[in-house]
Amino acid sequence: MTASTTPGSAPDGTPHGLVPGADPGTVGPWLAERLGDPRWAECALSPIGGGRSNLTYRVDSPAGAVVLRRPPVGQVAATAHDMGRERRVITGLAGTAVPVPAVLAWSEEGPPVDAPCFVMELVDGVVPLGELPAGWADTEADRGRAGAALVDVLVALHAVDPHEVGLGDFGRPEGFMARQVRRWGKQWDAARESGGAVEESTATALTGLSAALAAEVPQAQRNTIVHGDYRIDNCLFDADDPGRIRAVLDWELSTLGDPLADLGLLLVYWHEADDDPVWRAAQHLSSPTRLPGFPTRTELATAYARGSGLDLEQLPWYVAFGAFKLAVVLAGILARVHAGMVPASMAEGLDDAVDPLVALGEHVLAHGLERSAR
Repeated sequence: MTASTTPGSAPDGTPHGLVPGADPGTVGPWLAERLGDPRWAECALSPIGGGRSNLTYRVDSPAGAVVLRRPPVGQVAATAHDMGRERRVITGLAGTAVPVPAVLAWSEEGPPVDAPCFVMELVDGVVPLGELPAGWADTEADRGRAGAALVDVLVALHAVDPHEVGLGDFGRPEGFMARQVRRWGKQWDAARESGGAVEESTATALTGLSAALAAEVPQAQRNTIVHGDYRIDNCLFDADDPGRIRAVLDWELSTLGDPLADLGLLLVYWHEADDDPVWRAAQHLSSPTRLPGFPTRTELATAYARGSGLDLEQLPWYVAFGAFKLAVVLAGILARVHAGMVPASMAEGLDDAVDPLVALGEHVLAHGLERSAR
């Protein structure tokens, strides 16, 4: 999927080729049959990514290399890891202005991983996460072009007619944001009931943020395909041209709905060099976007409005919802770790991540995208 991610051992230390959730002895013969090339039978698997979401493996063999995606082992919320939906949206977007990897093979159940899965092409490129690779986007102009490409692709996604690409029934767009607030509110209720997710003061504030969002759900201006987790490190950029995105990845939360949900969450993930405390505290993931040349959140929003034609008066609500959604996701991980359902390594770095996101959501709802008092 990316040449910038160096495959290594699994999070639990499992060596190359022997990874949780996928056996090369089964994957190889299955690929040989599905792709019509016996050289796939002997393969090695290497995990890509941290394993908090769908599991991703690079599969190497004498026939070449591909990427395998499957749900988490012992997953809890099956609808959040629907391999069929992810495969379907990538297939539908092939040939549009939205760059996606080609789907090569899939299985609804049974072999090769005893769970729904699919195989897609390996696209080489750079995933900008943390520090940028040496020599890539090392000028302000190149970083500006990378930010512009991110907005352009999001605008292109939201301009795709779902019916024209076979995705007219991919979701229920009417009432989408109200259902999203309810859905993530229920996810939070489940995490809170399991205990151990967050301090009680944070839990109370998170419940209050849920109620505040539910009380003022904006009316969607347009219904489109939404990615659900659009951010710079879910895009794979050309290694030689920072102004070109070669593939958008991780479509597991995609559906039909309000496109401003994508923009709101993108702004939550975005870092600026002079961010004030309320924004900086909520940034639990590293990001290169605070480097000079990357656009500010205001510049991103302005470019998106210009490209999409949408009115951004209600954007603060969508940013607050993005903070709420991310807080619930992290609280759910902490709750599952506390219950012993998933490895403790999945919660690494998250112990103090929920409360600042709640504070950011409250701040943005009350004051818009203005800076907080320092």
